[in-house]
Amino acid sequence: MEEQLNVTYIILDGHVELHKYRYLYFIIVFTVYILILCSNSTIVYLIWKNQDLHKPMYIFIAALLFNSVLISTNIYPKLLIDLLSEKQIISYQVCLLQFWLFYTFCYSEFLLLAAMSYDRYVSICKPLQYPTIMTKRTVSIFLALAWLVPACQLAGLTTLSSNQKLCSYTLKVIFCNNTIFKLFCVASRAITYFGLFILLNSVGFPVFFIIFTYTRILIICYHSSKEVRKKAAQTCLPHLLVLINYFFLITYEVITVRLESDFPKTTRLIMTLQLVLYNPLFNPMIYGLRMKEISKHLKRLFC
Repeated sequence: MEEQLNVTYIILDGHVELHKYRYLYFIIVFTVYILILCSNSTIVYLIWKNQDLHKPMYIFIAALLFNSVLISTNIYPKLLIDLLSEKQIISYQVCLLQFWLFYTFCYSEFLLLAAMSYDRYVSICKPLQYPTIMTKRTVSIFLALAWLVPACQLAGLTTLSSNQKLCSYTLKVIFCNNTIFKLFCVASRAITYFGLFILLNSVGFPVFFIIFTYTRILIICYHSSKEVRKKAAQTCLPHLLVLINYFFLITYEVITVRLESDFPKTTRLIMTLQLVLYNPLFNPMIYGLRMKEISKHLKRLFC
């Protein structure tokens, strides 16, 4: 028999409130989802259509924004269905699928940011070798690895989780994340160690690599002209802002579940909204407004 999980939304105070304001919540969430799709897809379309944006840096930006669309599509449709349903339930198998997709796309974000930092490093520190290093083949390999490596690693973790016995059937979240580990009757050491290995491999190493490359870029820029420093700031600052935002989010995830910390309801709500709302809307704003070439094409499109 397929196990069903009850979903208790941390954004709501109870089923009475959900029933009373369900259509209002539905309209708000639906509007946010459409904004996320439109804002991210617009920039992806501009990069795809315009030949002058067919460069590694912009291709990685398009991949990053497309990744935001995938994360949102993994969360919002189910959330919209639940807002109109009398009972908010999800099968354990579907919950595991959402869990796998969610962390695959989240960890892909770090690998894409690492690829972008390497692209900036080669462009600024080795400009003469840039055309021979950042070829179409290299970019394609980076993109494939960014999605395949987390997907394969998390497939193993999800398989281990599917074999665990459940003693609780209530999720106090708005989507299936690593809080599903709290449903297990007995904490699994294999899942814990494997999860930490994936975290180190997909988050720790990319962040360390990004810090290393940007440190090298800062050293080069310090000894360069004002124009070089300005160009580096224009292209590197958006990547750093997105990285810092995502890194703190993953750190929160580890603290709350791995260390079994019980954060206040308001804190959990803010951090959850950061991923499903702020970040998917934050990325296109950062890249659309801060990146000169993309901003130019946006103005042409709308003006």
